Amino acid sequence: MARILSMVLAGGEGTRLYPLTQSRSKPSVPFGGSYRLIDFALNNFVNSDFLRIYVLTQFKSQSLNIHLRKAWHLSGITDRFIDAIPAQMRMGKRWYDGTADAIYQNIRFIEIDEPDHVCIFGSDHIYKMDIRQMVDYHQEKEAQLTVAAIQVPVSEAHHFGIIEVDEEGRMIGFEEKPESNPKTIPGDPDHVLASMGNYVFEAKTLMRELERDAQDESSSHDFGKDIIPELYPQGKVYVYNFNDNKIEGESGPCYWRDVGTIHAYWQAHMDLLADEPDFSLYNRKWALHTYYPPLPPATFKDFGDHETQASQSLISAGCYILGTQISKSVLGFRCHIRPGSSVSGCIMLGNVKIGENCRIINTIIDKDVEIAPGTEIGVDLEQDRKRFTVSDEGIVVIPKGSKVGF
Repeated sequence: MARILSMVLAGGEGTRLYPLTQSRSKPSVPFGGSYRLIDFALNNFVNSDFLRIYVLTQFKSQSLNIHLRKAWHLSGITDRFIDAIPAQMRMGKRWYDGTADAIYQNIRFIEIDEPDHVCIFGSDHIYKMDIRQMVDYHQEKEAQLTVAAIQVPVSEAHHFGIIEVDEEGRMIGFEEKPESNPKTIPGDPDHVLASMGNYVFEAKTLMRELERDAQDESSSHDFGKDIIPELYPQGKVYVYNFNDNKIEGESGPCYWRDVGTIHAYWQAHMDLLADEPDFSLYNRKWALHTYYPPLPPATFKDFGDHETQASQSLISAGCYILGTQISKSVLGFRCHIRPGSSVSGCIMLGNVKIGENCRIINTIIDKDVEIAPGTEIGVDLEQDRKRFTVSDEGIVVIPKGSKVGF
């Protein structure tokens, strides 16, 4: 069997997710009550039985490193590891200049490992993928590089690298984040074929291209902007259609979400609460591992005339819900809500305390927030904009550690 090394790019600042990324990197942002964004990429590798993984970190990486240590530490298993690698500035006193530079600055790990192929994946999307199927496709095509791709609406093309393919799946065109007139899918003028930022490289090709790119002073040292455009005209770059990927125990459409903005992050949570969600947390054949702190089960109690009701919601361990109405919301660990309050369309990242008789709508509440009794949030957006971040779509974000209404 081919020797596979995996490298996960986990250094993103996530500026469009601010203030959720005020004190943490994007891959360490909590998601779905119990998880971090990076958990989904790591679960894809582990469930695909690829257990030789370097996680390349950079900005504000402390919470990410703590999570990796608690949730993803492997020990005593020969030749299997999930190791966090901080930016070590091996090539000078500078951060990574781009995605390709991040791998180049850590090229020594590839040289030591001597793999046949290298998987290079991002860490901040919500999806399930059997990566072995993509690697098998890559090997069948004898490709130098295979790029995972998905169909997205034309209106979103400026966020992605846009791909053209021939009938055999070979890449014949690529444009990084086109501002106008992107190449649409033949016969489907409403969609484009977009790079997911997930790559499988032949190891020798990868090291050669990284060395070449590093010597090019005009390069931005990015896979999408520099490596792929240089490599695909040589004819051995193929495209793997994400829609062809099959997950054991699931038969629905492939789900993939870029949660790079506040609204996309909120909407991906609402997707989890659909009657029949496209992204399931309950497939025992594709377990979603993370770190679970030692907490009691969630507790629900009525209080006097206040009846507790929770509908279409995900409630994590350690939550204490007392005489509260909760609908279409996701609560992380240790959220406490007092009687008479109502919560709708909300995401709480954990350790949130809400006082009596509050009304909170369409709000993302970061960790360690306390909200005073009688507070309304998400009801008057003009007032909310004076004290909080509010997205164009009307989603309110309360920063970590805030004390509201006191």
